[in-house]
Amino acid sequence: MIDQLILSLTVFVLATFIGYTVITKVPPTLHTPLMSGTNAISGIVIVGALVAAGMADSTLAQGLATGALVLATINVVGGFLVTDRMLRMFRRRERPADRANIPAHISDGDKK
Repeated sequence: MIDQLILSLTVFVLATFIGYTVITKVPPTLHTPLMSGTNAISGIVIVGALVAAGMADSTLAQGLATGALVLATINVVGGFLVTDRMLRMFRRRERPADRANIPAHISDGDKK
């Protein structure tokens, strides 16, 4: 039991360190594609957490699996919200109705 816990904590610490190192090296232009990729990975984590919670033989293991499920779900939802917000920035803005029929050569100061 203790050996399994030490092994699990070692994997967690190494994964955290490697994840932090990889994410800090990503240039800003790749953040949106990377976010969609991490949403897919978090979806896999959700499935794994569900399997782990179902197969857990102790209360501690079930609690950790449930915590992983909650955190991965928050990550997926937050990732989709941020991605949607970023994509809305690139949508073409609609022109107001009162300016739609004004010729382009007339400036704002020439209108009466």
